[in-house]
Amino acid sequence: MTEKRKFVPFVLPETNMAEFTARAVIIGLVMSVILGAANAYLGLKAGMTIAATYPAAVIGMALLKVVRGSILEENMARTVGSIGESVAAGAIFTLPAFFIAGLWKDFFTPGNYITSSLILIAGGILGIMFVALLRRVMVDDVDLPFPESVAAAEIHKAGRGGGGGSKFLFGAMLGGGLIKTLGELKFFAATWEKFVTFSQQKITGTALSGKGGMLLSSPGISPAYMGVGYIIGPKLGALNFSGGIIAWGLLSPIILYFLGPNLNIGEWAAYLMSKDPALQLDAALQKAGDPSFQITQIWRYIVRPIAIGGMLMGAGFTLFKMRNSLIEGVRRSINDVRKAAAGKSTDTVRTEKDLPFNWIIIGILAVAVLTFTIAFFIFQSTLLVAIVAATLLIILAFFFAAVSGYLVGIMGSSNNPISGLTLTALVVTALILVALGASGNADVGTVLGVAAVVCVSAAVAGEMLQDLKAGHILGGTPWKMQIGDIIGVVLAGSVMFGVLVILNQGDIAQGLKEGYEGGFGSRNLSAPQASLMAMLSKGIVEGQMAWPLIIVGMLMGFGFILMQVKSPMLVSVGMYLPLETTFAIFLGGLVKGVVEMFNTSRKHNEAQKARVENTGVLLASGFIAGEALMGLVFALFYFIGIPLPAIFSSPSFIVSIIILTIIAAILIWIPVRNAGKPDDPAPPLASM
Repeated sequence: MTEKRKFVPFVLPETNMAEFTARAVIIGLVMSVILGAANAYLGLKAGMTIAATYPAAVIGMALLKVVRGSILEENMARTVGSIGESVAAGAIFTLPAFFIAGLWKDFFTPGNYITSSLILIAGGILGIMFVALLRRVMVDDVDLPFPESVAAAEIHKAGRGGGGGSKFLFGAMLGGGLIKTLGELKFFAATWEKFVTFSQQKITGTALSGKGGMLLSSPGISPAYMGVGYIIGPKLGALNFSGGIIAWGLLSPIILYFLGPNLNIGEWAAYLMSKDPALQLDAALQKAGDPSFQITQIWRYIVRPIAIGGMLMGAGFTLFKMRNSLIEGVRRSINDVRKAAAGKSTDTVRTEKDLPFNWIIIGILAVAVLTFTIAFFIFQSTLLVAIVAATLLIILAFFFAAVSGYLVGIMGSSNNPISGLTLTALVVTALILVALGASGNADVGTVLGVAAVVCVSAAVAGEMLQDLKAGHILGGTPWKMQIGDIIGVVLAGSVMFGVLVILNQGDIAQGLKEGYEGGFGSRNLSAPQASLMAMLSKGIVEGQMAWPLIIVGMLMGFGFILMQVKSPMLVSVGMYLPLETTFAIFLGGLVKGVVEMFNTSRKHNEAQKARVENTGVLLASGFIAGEALMGLVFALFYFIGIPLPAIFSSPSFIVSIIILTIIAAILIWIPVRNAGKPDDPAPPLASM
């Protein structure tokens, strides 16, 4: 029997190398806020986020190289920098739900800021505490490949030899920011829309008659959406776009066709005037009678709830497919905690030291007390509901943090089904609290609060474990990385509410100026996951769910499953999003397909394909980050009322097509051009 070979990290345990330095932590904190804000922007608009590990690794390396930082400092900066994306995911999936559900009449208040920050920080710290318990066994497990951790560690190693690809990332960030700026200044048209009217018909022998049409749309001119499409690829991009076609090419037109003659324009006009008191009756009647407005409202109030039913079925199906992994993750996590509590491992070397066990227990208990305080004093639930909510929180957060870490070990954080895990936690919490007599707005808030903490905990746990595995390979010190992430979680949790406020209030202000209803849940800030959470929590606790539409959507999702659709969830999200969004994502996926065709036609080997993949992912990530950051800047301008000049009063869409062509050309030409020679060594594959 051969003896198991002992793992040797890149930096030996006995090496005394700079690691937890002020410059590394500060760089990480800045990246945590920036990458978290970029993901918040992207998630609210497109319903998706991207893993921040690779951009954080490349940016951290580029900045620390200037001051000759060590590889362990780079590891620390990446660890702290990538945690903001997880906090952002938890924030956008849950916090807007308080506003959409009507619990927060005004999203921005000092009280809401305190509540939101406490939820995000508590969830983040809870995830880190649980990971500190589970790290040793899960990181050492040979059955968990941690593909993205290995790739991130290899990127750091390659950076020691002068690689890294920072020029692609930073160049694309500048390009994405420039295009976003030109779009906001009306240099080109952001999209093109035209309503095509059907002829009026009457179905013989019935009382049914209709006059409707279809709203045609171009892809949105968005480097971020095309970057998302490039990262998820042509197959998933096509699935997402198919949902848009179902919503805008089938359901909305057919509903308008039969409902159109019966629409009460006067009631719609009154509704519009209640939303905008400055709107005159003639203008309100004209807007309410606009078929483009009518079909958009049908999509918003009828098709979207159907899409939510589809998302609910899709999330359940995703978890069902992973049932074996989930069960194994829960079983293993219980065993791991037993080992940690018994103190069986006595390793004292630097690379095996986690946070002290008593600190971990104190942290977990503190979060439980904080949850009770939020439920009882802020949401004003009953004493029993608050106690049960705090207890449920710890149980659910532990299991889902363990499951999240296990799934990241298998598939990477990019494929971690956080929204599905959060949805499960919300439904379980809501049903248990309803059984205890919960019924009002206070208890809806408690349900959303528990789901929010669990969501952040699971997201942070997955990302933290991924970073700890990369640090394990490089020779980082676990307890220092955990302390760094706690600092990152506190900062990101403290500022993320401000990011959401800027986006929400900026869209509301822009909507008042341009004649649409803005804010969370609107066309520009769809927030599909948060809308789903809001509808489910109110529906279960208060009995206000639009069950007929939800059930139709669930049956539709079940039909997708029977048809063996690869991702029913992604199709349903596509139905929920505006058509220009899914169209642009699809276009980015087609661009990735063209790149893959070049790989085949030029007979690239695996090393060349890896270089093409790495370059493309960095370019796409840069486009996303650049547009997102400038989007936040312009949202702030709208929020505080700074007027923006318009280059053209009626910008041409021909220029928009040229912009799209340039983005596509960059995403194709630069990666293919940097494939390298067949005999060059293979780089790590950044499969985001």
